[in-house]
Amino acid sequence: MPCLHPGMTLGSPAPPGMPRLYPGMTLRSSAPTLGCPLEAPAHPPWDGGLRRACPRRGRHYWVPVTRRLFGGQIVGQALVAAARAVGEDMHVHSLHCYFVRAGDPGVPVLYQVERTRTGRSFSVRSVKAVQHGKPILICQASFQRAQPSPVQHQFAMPAVPAPEELLTQDELIHKYLQTDFSLRGRRESLWSQQRTTPLPRGLGFSAALSRDPNLVEKYRQGLNKMLAQNVPIEIKPVNPPDVFHWQPQEPKQLFWVRARGYIGEGDMKLHCCVAAYISDYAFLGTALLPHRQHTVEFMVSLDHSMWFHAPFRADHWMLYECESPWAGGSRGLVHGRLWRRDGVLAVTCAQEGVIRVAETPIESKL
Repeated sequence: MPCLHPGMTLGSPAPPGMPRLYPGMTLRSSAPTLGCPLEAPAHPPWDGGLRRACPRRGRHYWVPVTRRLFGGQIVGQALVAAARAVGEDMHVHSLHCYFVRAGDPGVPVLYQVERTRTGRSFSVRSVKAVQHGKPILICQASFQRAQPSPVQHQFAMPAVPAPEELLTQDELIHKYLQTDFSLRGRRESLWSQQRTTPLPRGLGFSAALSRDPNLVEKYRQGLNKMLAQNVPIEIKPVNPPDVFHWQPQEPKQLFWVRARGYIGEGDMKLHCCVAAYISDYAFLGTALLPHRQHTVEFMVSLDHSMWFHAPFRADHWMLYECESPWAGGSRGLVHGRLWRRDGVLAVTCAQEGVIRVAETPIESKL
């Protein structure tokens, strides 16, 4: 049963330009369904009669090409389960999650909620996402009743072009697909010859093309696969990477993001759940920007934390500022900030993940 938001019914009209909600709509067509993939059994069990365990079952929507469950989906659904176990006047202010096993897209996820603490100002809920009888994610979320305070400050939002001035990720891919890759390689070769300082070996498109004649077709296949994923997030990179060069870049990136479809004012808890989904997309890749010359063999998130600062709408454009202060030991650390268009800092994120790359063969100098 699809989820309806306050004041809306099945098939009810949405604001102009936004899709309506119909039975069977999924995350591919409307991000609001993230808030309603959890079904409760008729008789939830009790854990010793002290705290009620609230198991809920989650469905899957978008599955990455890795054929593992998307971490953002598990975090978002875990937050849905936790939010349903607190009062209407309690709102999430932080969550901390550990990914302990890979998710299987072939079976549902069972979310077990424990009421760890219920206080007058703060309440904590612990969630365990289970598949095949074993946890795949462990999450703790803390909720707070609104409390005004004169102690307030925040960083300044970066100055960037408005989202209306930028191309979406899909539009950029279409633009790349129209490129004559072979001609680009020849132009790059001539440009490289005219430089007083040559490009580092192996970082240019022409160099890679000379080593692999099938590279052009591989590029096209890879870009078409990206288009076919139907990611339920709209993305507009502020500084799109040049797919024809692999020079190391500063480990920072900026892009505008929003959920596809219409959510509306609705419940702030739902917008936080959708933001949890959005925050995991392309996040860890920030740590790879200084190391684009390496071939990634394995990359997976280890944990994910979020702090919610101010109300926002996940179906409105927000600026996602990502940076990686450190990488080493086959791990990378990334920090993120979600900014509202009016300059208010809405969410702060942090994540660490495993990053393993192919060993670079050492060339003989004999």
